[in-house]
Amino acid sequence: MIRPYTPGVDDDAIVHIFTAASRLAHGFLGETFILAAAEDVRKLYLPHAETHVWDEGSGPQGFIALIPGTPTEVGGFFMDPAHRGHGHGRALMDDALRRHGRLELDVFARNAIGRRFYARYGFTPLQDRHDPRFDQRVIRLRSPG
Repeated sequence: MIRPYTPGVDDDAIVHIFTAASRLAHGFLGETFILAAAEDVRKLYLPHAETHVWDEGSGPQGFIALIPGTPTEVGGFFMDPAHRGHGHGRALMDDALRRHGRLELDVFARNAIGRRFYARYGFTPLQDRHDPRFDQRVIRLRSPG
């Protein structure tokens, strides 16, 4: 069910997932910003990230994109809203932790959906700051372990 992203095959599905999930969790950023960020996902992030998808045979329903480093950075983690709540996001995160150990990420303070998931998972806050790129408060989190 979890497999590596296939360049050129999964791109449209991943961009769709990003856009739909961002409208739900990041609506405060506005539609123009979300659509521009979706194109950045396609052109800038997918070619450079280590991405795995949740796929039950009909194409991706969620993805996690990791930027290797010390520690490994979660650059993107999104589930299609129609497939949330079934444990697939947890499975993607479990898999990423098995492969990389400790993970870190930023979450918008206004992203209640993401913050609930990370809190339930056991992520702990490291830093709270204003990010001028988005004009939003973000919270730096670290995975358990």
